[in-house]
Amino acid sequence: MSRTTSVPSGTTPANPRSRVILASLVGTTIEFYDFYVYATAAVLVFPRLFFPAADETTSLLASFATFGAAMIARPVGAVVFGHFGDKFGRKATLVASLLTMGIATFLIGVLPTYENIGWFAALLLLVLRLAQGFALGGEWSGAALVATENAPVGKRAWYGTFPQLGAPLGFIIANGIFLIINATLPNADAPGTPSQAFDDWGWRIPFLFSAVMVVIGLWVRLRLVESAAFQKTVDRGAVRKLPLGTVLKSNWRELILGTFIMLATYVLFYLMTNFTLTFGTKASDVEVATANARAAAEAAGNPFNEEGFRAAFYPGLGYTYTDFVLMLIFGVVFFGIFTLVSGPLADRFGRRKTLIVVTSLIIVFGFLFVPMLGGGTPAVILFLVLGFALMGSTFGPMGALLPELFPTNVRYTGSAISYNVSSILGAALAPIVALWLWSSADGSPFWVGVYLSVMGVLTLIALILSKETKDIDIDA
Repeated sequence: MSRTTSVPSGTTPANPRSRVILASLVGTTIEFYDFYVYATAAVLVFPRLFFPAADETTSLLASFATFGAAMIARPVGAVVFGHFGDKFGRKATLVASLLTMGIATFLIGVLPTYENIGWFAALLLLVLRLAQGFALGGEWSGAALVATENAPVGKRAWYGTFPQLGAPLGFIIANGIFLIINATLPNADAPGTPSQAFDDWGWRIPFLFSAVMVVIGLWVRLRLVESAAFQKTVDRGAVRKLPLGTVLKSNWRELILGTFIMLATYVLFYLMTNFTLTFGTKASDVEVATANARAAAEAAGNPFNEEGFRAAFYPGLGYTYTDFVLMLIFGVVFFGIFTLVSGPLADRFGRRKTLIVVTSLIIVFGFLFVPMLGGGTPAVILFLVLGFALMGSTFGPMGALLPELFPTNVRYTGSAISYNVSSILGAALAPIVALWLWSSADGSPFWVGVYLSVMGVLTLIALILSKETKDIDIDA
C-alpha cells in the first residue's frame, strides 16, 4: 500500500445515513437499468433491427460487438469523471454522469432502424452505446465513494454494498419492464416470444422510460453535500492538479491489482446475464430453428440458405424468452441477497479473505456449466441461483475494496480506472469469447465454463498478491 495502515478515523459523516444509502443506491440502479435495457435488446431485437445478416451468429456477434464497445469507452469516462471528481468533488460529477447516461439511453429509444436508414442506424447506435459506457465509467466510483466516505467506523464494506445493489435491482426492473411490455402487446407470433408489435415499437418503451428514472435520481443526488474525507483533502491543499498523473506514478501497483481483482467478477457477471439469456433462448432442435429462420427470412423478403443454416447450427436450451427471463430474475434475487450478505462478512473477516474464498468457489463453478446446463430445468435453475449467489458475494465487497486501495486525492480516478479497465478485459470480451467457444464446440458450454475458471485463477493470484484494506484510514 502507498500509505500507512491505521484504524479509520471517527469523522462525523457530512450526509445523513439515509441520504447516503439512497443516493448511492438510486443512482447505480438507474445506471444499471439503462445498461441492462441495452443488454436485453442486444440479445432480443438489435440483431434483427440494426444488424441484419445472412446468418444468426453474425448478427449476434455484431450486436455483442456494440455491447462490448461501451466497455472500451468506460476507462475514458473513468479518467474524465475521475479527474473532475478528485479536483472538484463527488456531487457534481455524479450528477453529470447520470445525465449523460440518461440522455444517451433516451436517444436510443428514438433511433431509426436499419430498415429506415441502413447501416447509418448501426453507427448511431454505436455512438450512443459509447456514450453509455463513458457515463458508466464515472458513475460507479462516485457512488462507491459517496457510500464508503460517509460510512460509520467498521461498516465501510456494508455501506459499500448499497451502490452494488443497484446491479441486481436494475436488472430486475429492466427485464421486468421488457416482460410486461411483450406480454401486453398484441399479435405475438408464439407464446413467450417477442411479438411483431414489440419489434416495431415496443422495445423502445424501456429506453424512453429511463427519462423518468433519471429525474428521480437527479433529485436525490442534488441534495448531497461533499464527504468529510474530500473536504479534508481540500482544506489541507492536497488536491492534485492532475490526478491521473499522480495515480499512474504513485499507485500503479494498486491500479494493476484492482483491475485483476475485478476480472472474475466481470466475466461471471456477463456470462450469467448476457450469455445465459442467449444460450437459454436459442433453439435446441435444428428443425425448429430452421423453420423460424425461414419464416423470418421470408417475412423480410430475403433469400434463405437452408443447407448453410443447418450446417452452421448449434443448439441452446430452447426456452421461450419469457420463461428464461423469469428464471433469470429468480436467480438475480439471490444476487441481491448475497450482495448485502457479503458486506458484513467483509467487514468482519476482511475484504481479501472473503474474496479469496469466493473466487475459489467461482473457479470450481466454471466446471459445472456442462452438467448443470444440460440437466433439465431444476438443474438450470440451481445453476442460476449458484452463479448469481457467487456474483453477489464477489461484487458486494468491491464497493469498499477498490476505493480503499487509493488515497483520497486520487481515489475517484484510481478506483474508476481499475474498475473500468477490468471491464474491457472481462465484460467487453466475455460475451464474444463465450459465443465463439459455444459455437466452436457445437453447442457445448464446456469451454465457456473453463474460460470463467481461468479468469478466476487470475483474480485469485491478484488477491494473494494484494494487502488487506479493512483497517486503512479512509481520510488519508
